[in-house]
Amino acid sequence: MRSKNNVIDYVIIVVLALMAASCLIPILNTFAMSLSDKTSAALGQVLFLPKNFNTTGYEEIIKDDQFFRSFGVSILRVVLGVCINSGLAIIMAYPLSKTSHEFRMRNVYMWIMVFTMLFNGGLIPTYLLVKNLGLVDTIWALVLPGAVPVFNVIILMNFNKGIPSSLEEAAVVDGANPLQCLWNIYIPLAKASIATISLFSMVGHWNEFFNGRIYINTVKNLPLQTYIQNLSMQISAEQMVNMDPEEIVRKLAVSTLTFNCAKAIVSMIPIVAVYPFLQKYFVTGIVMGAVKE
Repeated sequence: MRSKNNVIDYVIIVVLALMAASCLIPILNTFAMSLSDKTSAALGQVLFLPKNFNTTGYEEIIKDDQFFRSFGVSILRVVLGVCINSGLAIIMAYPLSKTSHEFRMRNVYMWIMVFTMLFNGGLIPTYLLVKNLGLVDTIWALVLPGAVPVFNVIILMNFNKGIPSSLEEAAVVDGANPLQCLWNIYIPLAKASIATISLFSMVGHWNEFFNGRIYINTVKNLPLQTYIQNLSMQISAEQMVNMDPEEIVRKLAVSTLTFNCAKAIVSMIPIVAVYPFLQKYFVTGIVMGAVKE
């Protein structure tokens, strides 16, 4: 029996190792490509180590003032988005975790939430709504349309169902109202799940670029992901006239491929830096927020 378990353990380890490699190998290849020269990247000679080391791609991104402005816009977007998403998810999950006897309209609201997961208003109606509210070309156009993440609400709702009702009953006997029960009982016990949904919101807001293209008209207000999607290393003849020979050679040494790889690596840095601090809450939050029997 023990040998059989060992075989299963080895199989699981191998499968997990292959899955980890499938995630890590593309990142290593992208990083190597971003530090390689134009010719090596175009000929497919780069695997996991840079060839003809070249940092021009990063220099072209970082030296741009708009890059840092867009970086700040994305940071602001993440902060506002995480606060709004997590706050509304906590407020919604608490009453929805009650039974239909405790909250009479619970099932109605649940059906509405599930419906929004399957269907949405469409791109054009959503844009018209944002425009009529005067949110176009503002930071609020990036955070308010997705203010209530239904999936996050469901995770918190299922976690709240696992909290013994006797805790809230004891608090009610002591004179606590629903808001005090939420603040003093449910939120402290749901730290792992809250950290998990915050990570979801953080990654979603940081990586999202399409809304920036639709709702933002001014370059200075573009979030980072939208801005770097618009960057290009193509040089026109008119631009070359105003450049010195060294600058022309330096720009021609960077291809669109290496430049795009540099953009991808730069955009990964904040999430990679934050994730290790939230990893211990991630698995716990997902398990605790799973469907209860």
